[in-house]
Amino acid sequence: MATDLTNIRNIGICAHIDAGKTTVSERILYYTGKTYKLGEVHEGTATMDFLQEEQERGITIQSAATTCPWEKDGREYKINLIDTPGHVDFTIEVERSLRVLDGAVAVFDGKEGVEAQSETVWRQADRYGVPRICFVNKMDKIGADFDFCMATIKKRLGANGIAIQYPMGHGHELTGVIDLVTMKAVYYDPTEKGSVVVIKEIPPEWRETAEKWHHEMVEKVAELDDSLTEKFLTDEKSITVEEIKRALRKGTIVKKCFPVLCGAALRNVGVQAVLDAVIDYLPCPSEKSEVQGTDPRDKTKHLTRPHDHDAPFSALVFKVVSDTHGDLTYVRVYSGKLIKGQRVVNPGNGKKELASRIFEMHAKDRIPLEEATAGNIVAVVGIKDSYTGDTLCDPDHEIILERMTFPEPVISMSIEPKTQDDRRKLADALGVIRREDPSFRSNFNEETGQTIISGMGELHLEIIKNKLVRDMKVGVEVGKPQVSYREAISRKVEDVRGLFKKQTGGRGQFGDCTISLEPFTAEQAAAEELDFTENVAFENAIVGGSIPKEFIPSVEYGARQAALSGVTAGYPLINIKITLTDGKYHAVDSSQIAFEQAGRLALQEAVAKAGPILLEPIMRVVVTVPEEYFGAVTGDISSRRGMITEQEDRGPVKLVTCEVPLSEMFGYTTTLRSLTQGRASNTMEFLEYRPMPRNLMEEVVKAGASA
Repeated sequence: MATDLTNIRNIGICAHIDAGKTTVSERILYYTGKTYKLGEVHEGTATMDFLQEEQERGITIQSAATTCPWEKDGREYKINLIDTPGHVDFTIEVERSLRVLDGAVAVFDGKEGVEAQSETVWRQADRYGVPRICFVNKMDKIGADFDFCMATIKKRLGANGIAIQYPMGHGHELTGVIDLVTMKAVYYDPTEKGSVVVIKEIPPEWRETAEKWHHEMVEKVAELDDSLTEKFLTDEKSITVEEIKRALRKGTIVKKCFPVLCGAALRNVGVQAVLDAVIDYLPCPSEKSEVQGTDPRDKTKHLTRPHDHDAPFSALVFKVVSDTHGDLTYVRVYSGKLIKGQRVVNPGNGKKELASRIFEMHAKDRIPLEEATAGNIVAVVGIKDSYTGDTLCDPDHEIILERMTFPEPVISMSIEPKTQDDRRKLADALGVIRREDPSFRSNFNEETGQTIISGMGELHLEIIKNKLVRDMKVGVEVGKPQVSYREAISRKVEDVRGLFKKQTGGRGQFGDCTISLEPFTAEQAAAEELDFTENVAFENAIVGGSIPKEFIPSVEYGARQAALSGVTAGYPLINIKITLTDGKYHAVDSSQIAFEQAGRLALQEAVAKAGPILLEPIMRVVVTVPEEYFGAVTGDISSRRGMITEQEDRGPVKLVTCEVPLSEMFGYTTTLRSLTQGRASNTMEFLEYRPMPRNLMEEVVKAGASA
């Protein structure tokens, strides 16, 4: 396993739904010799889509990891590959994969170019500083247009895409691709499933186009390297292939450019060139900057770890998969080595963990290993108390690596077990799903006796329900999906008192605190260096000891619990700052429980005076609609309280981007199909929380009270 770091590439395949990511992954497995039969998504035989639900729906739900070899220029390379979902409901799978990858291949549909979810994935990759190469797939599709795709990469992503290939023909006329770096024509033998690559001179009819694109590529590459700029201005022809590749690699690693390739994965055209480009242009682990972290004993102290086998061990857990033989914990090893049977520590919770077995994964199959070294992605059995985002490290050299950000769920529904036996199994099953999926939440409502599950969209919740029934054999009935609102306040209030006083014969209970409450943001919390857990900040401003120190955490706990369960309508209260300003205590009757209750009462009283409001989730919806149905679709969006923010012509269709409250969007896809005779499509992703109109807020509060 101790491979030379320069021979390792950790990459992900990511893109909009239906751009062909899994098909590209399947071809990569075939050409690298990991599989001997081509798996097809539309036949339900894809290796990487191994869940029954994925095979039936023809979509990727869970990111799958595999390791495959690739030989280039006589050197054996090792590619750790993660195939990620394209559907917005499973955005967490993309998020956690990008966090641990060194590079990514962004796949685009040759006809559609950059689509809505492509932009989301691109922004996620920007956030984690992941270099990318682009692959314009489906060039064999009717209406495919490489020039248009290049324009959308520049316009919609604002990215410096540099074409290093150009297709010879579009649609059914696609014969091969032109390599603009070496200026050769590349053909893939269809009788050999594309595994035989034939390189020839560029045909005369394509020569002029190739020259034009080659000149444009060299010009853009020369801008990346000062020494090439001079050469380009004096004698463009003197720039060698090696110099172009070197400048492209340098530019790609620092994200100044993104090489663009093209092909048709389903027709087996162009996939080997993608693998070569991964080796040529994407970084190996040691080319990334040292991994950043903090000292668990002193959060202000920054630490780093080099990508080196001999450094102290550190790794990040990015995925947990429950298995009949024990949880499989996927980790990216950043430094040092992990040996089978080694004891490590999770510095976040202080728990010791045992890596009893280590596996190299190939989708659902596993190959046992004795050790895993820096730069590798492996699955470990034996980890009990570490979940997605946790760090594992050497007990003598502790470090906490930067955590991931998980999106808040936007949709909920109730779930009821059918029998008493199902009730017992349900709690365990939900615990397993929560461990696997950080974007899923479940909680039991004491008042209604219902279990509420929350997720990222209707499809997300439907798949969780199917998993419970089919895979975990739990009989459940589900309610209608409901929107996850949030509570907030509109103004600041001061000197609100919370008094808890109880006399029950013998020792009583007494807690008295005074707080002020104000609207607050994450930016303000960062500026004031306050903890903003659950979007609530708490500050102790008591002087003179009017409440003893040991009771102040109890006031905070009581207030935070009240915020969590909601004050106005039972939804979490967010974006607030609670300042404890004064209070009283009793030498005998005061206790932690009394001050918890006082904190709870003070917050409830303060919210009532601070102009409570409800926030609702707003979705960014992108509808692709033929021209003749444009009026009907925009009228329907307006009737759903939607606001159109952008319109764009794409030939015979229009792209309408709008912002619509989630509560108005249930069953929208069905309505859209009937309005447009099935010819329009839409994608939807969470944008932000916004205040609700007062009349609708009153309805929600009333409904909450009657429930």
